[in-house]
Amino acid sequence: MIKKPAFGSLKLAELIGEMKDIEAIEVIGLCTDICVISNAMILKAKMPEVPILVDASCCAGTTFESHKNALYAMKMCQIEVRGGK
Repeated sequence: MIKKPAFGSLKLAELIGEMKDIEAIEVIGLCTDICVISNAMILKAKMPEVPILVDASCCAGTTFESHKNALYAMKMCQIEVRGGK
């Protein structure tokens, strides 16, 4: 279990970064525009060669507009967004 004191978790990225043979990482959760984008960006920065995926149908933002904005921002940072709107 990882207890995170903030939206993004550096500890999560460190633990995953220590794993071998990771082909891809999928991130889901609440809120797209806060926790999901924070952790997806941290993971992408830690492991730029590993595909980071976000399933938009398994996420929700604080508002629909902020959800869409977060998905767009992640796409622009080479994070693959699948499903949902």
